[in-house]
Amino acid sequence: MARESTHARGNRGEAIALRFLRAEKLTIIETQYRYGRGEIDIIAREGDVLVFCEVKMRTSDRYGAPEYAVTPRKQAQIRRIAEAYLYEHEIRDQICRFDVVAIDGKSGRIEIRYLRNAFQGMN
Repeated sequence: MARESTHARGNRGEAIALRFLRAEKLTIIETQYRYGRGEIDIIAREGDVLVFCEVKMRTSDRYGAPEYAVTPRKQAQIRRIAEAYLYEHEIRDQICRFDVVAIDGKSGRIEIRYLRNAFQGMN
C-alpha cells in the first residue's frame, strides 16, 4: 500500500473535522480560505461567534500530538489570515474564536480532540 501524501492526509483530516464540527452544530462558512502564503482550514459559525479552526492530523507519534503543531508562530499566522478575512468581508464588531481540531489516527482508529478557544484571538 502506498504511503499517503501530506496533502492527501490533510484533506482527509479536514473532511473528518468538517463532519465532526457539523455534528457539534457549527455552521460551516468556508474551507481552505487562503490569504498570501497561509490558509485557515475551516471558518464556521457557532451562534454569534465566528470560529477560525485549524485542523491537525497525525498518523504516528513521530512528531508528537497533533495539537502541539499549532505553535505560537502558526497561531500568529492564523491571526493574520483571520484579520484579512474580516477585512476582506467587511466584518466588524464580531466575536471571534480560534479552535483546533486534533485528529489522532496512529492506532488505526480516529480519536478527535476538540480544543475550543485554543489560543488568544485578536486584540
